Amino acid sequence: MLWTRLPLSCHSRPSTADWQPLRFDGGAFHLKKTAELARALLVLRLCAWPPLVTHGLAFQAWSQRLLGSRLSGALLRASIYGQFVAGETAEEVKGCVQQLQALGLLPLLAVPTEEEPDSTAKTSEAWYEGNLSTMLRCVDLSRALVDTSGPARNSLMQLKVTALTSPRLCKELSTWIQKSTGSSELSPERLAEAMDSGKNLQLSFLNAQQNQHLQASLSRLHHVAQYARAQHVRLLVDAEYTFINPALSLMVVALALRWNRPEEGGPWVWNTYQAYLKETHERLERDADAAHKAGLAFGVKLVRGAYLDKERAVTQLQGKEDCTQPDYEATSRSYSRCLELMLHRVSQHGPLCHLMVASHNEESVLQATKRMWELGIPLNGPVCFGQLLGMCDHVSLALGQAGYLVYKSIPYGCLEEVIPYLIRRAQENRSVLQGARREQALLSQELWRRLLGRKV
Repeated sequence: MLWTRLPLSCHSRPSTADWQPLRFDGGAFHLKKTAELARALLVLRLCAWPPLVTHGLAFQAWSQRLLGSRLSGALLRASIYGQFVAGETAEEVKGCVQQLQALGLLPLLAVPTEEEPDSTAKTSEAWYEGNLSTMLRCVDLSRALVDTSGPARNSLMQLKVTALTSPRLCKELSTWIQKSTGSSELSPERLAEAMDSGKNLQLSFLNAQQNQHLQASLSRLHHVAQYARAQHVRLLVDAEYTFINPALSLMVVALALRWNRPEEGGPWVWNTYQAYLKETHERLERDADAAHKAGLAFGVKLVRGAYLDKERAVTQLQGKEDCTQPDYEATSRSYSRCLELMLHRVSQHGPLCHLMVASHNEESVLQATKRMWELGIPLNGPVCFGQLLGMCDHVSLALGQAGYLVYKSIPYGCLEEVIPYLIRRAQENRSVLQGARREQALLSQELWRRLLGRKV
């Protein structure tokens, strides 16, 4: 079954003369409490200070020694944890999500689970099986948090593949993928069959232990996708470093062959595409065409990318050609091209093509909303927007109040697990944090307005 062109709205093309761009001037901040705005301003200013981000884990250890675990934990909960994390218990997460929903925003849960390569305890099958249980609980929570009775109110959650399989194995698979041409030994069809049947793959370039771990990893991924589909939760697979992304993409395609068939109800497994890589537009177009020819639905989370500094360092160390865009402007042009490509796909293929515009950049968001208008893509259709919890609220709130589908990426969990996760994410997203000056200015402006008692 191949895609067919499905109309998304009326047949007449909307006039750009009627287009009114959204205003990201902080006007929607009136929906938030003064204490929330003050905390946001304080935390964003702290996170824009490079030494705090660079030495975050050392600062955390120092504060625990100096203040004690209880007082240090209380300060973190009142600041960074409270700003960027939904909570620890299911009830705390539900409370946070209810506040977001009252503002017109939706949750995109993210389990802060990562492998630490130097830790033996976190490279065993027991570790990955424990992560599987955590992911399944996240599916349940994601389903419970969203009322899916409304139009296009999909439950979404993030899935990090390296929480379920070893990055070392992914690196081994990626190296083989890049070496082999035309080999069917690592085809997505073989992986999909192994997922479905549970029969062990025996890949010639892996040893017995690696083959066993690969089969266990495929079973875990299949289990999560199967359970998520049963619970009506769509999985957005995180992109990671380029040296393992070929393996991650292969696994996503294998899952898509089973769970993204049109009769299943659209794409249940989405891949993430990073615009800061030079190859992304070409790869996105190639993958979209391949899904089309295979008769599969296609889901995309489009991001600028978070691993720029480390990718460049690794490339330089290995003496390879730089795979990243030369600067932020080139990355923005790449993002714009990829966005245009996907919006055209959505307009042509309707509910069989889904897109999350995951961006904190106002120009990218404005481009997306304008092109949705021009292409006749409805606000509550297959295109949604995504930003991090605690950041870019002046954009998120404006979109949500205008009727667009807006998801906030929400980590949750205990303080000891989440703070190191947040620090690592901050180190990967330095440019985003340091670029939040406009949001800080708008927050400051709103706080001064309230302090002086001025009307909007």
